[in-house]
Amino acid sequence: MTTRTPDYKKIYHDIILRKYPEKYNLCSSLLEKNTLSQLDIIKLNQLVFTHEDKKTFEFNQKHRSYDQSTIFKILRHQKERKYNNSQVAKEFNISRNTIAKWKKTFTHHEKFSIIL
Repeated sequence: MTTRTPDYKKIYHDIILRKYPEKYNLCSSLLEKNTLSQLDIIKLNQLVFTHEDKKTFEFNQKHRSYDQSTIFKILRHQKERKYNNSQVAKEFNISRNTIAKWKKTFTHHEKFSIIL
């Protein structure tokens, strides 16, 4: 069974062209990629939409989910830049406890040791 995912590249391209054409140059490098990772989508979302409404931002933040490859990318990013949990949590708007939980959960995972 194949899972279908939304075409985020097309969605963001249309949003930018219709509502925020002044931000096209800012987002063009991400939109030119063949496929967008979850981190790319988050970055596009941050670039396109300002977080003026704090309640909406908090609601969306609570309902984010990350797949395993994205978690590994975030943890690899942390290791490459020698960030502590607080620094990486602030950069990605994730709680420090979530970062710690991921590290604890995936420390003994095969892919985690290969990637890091």
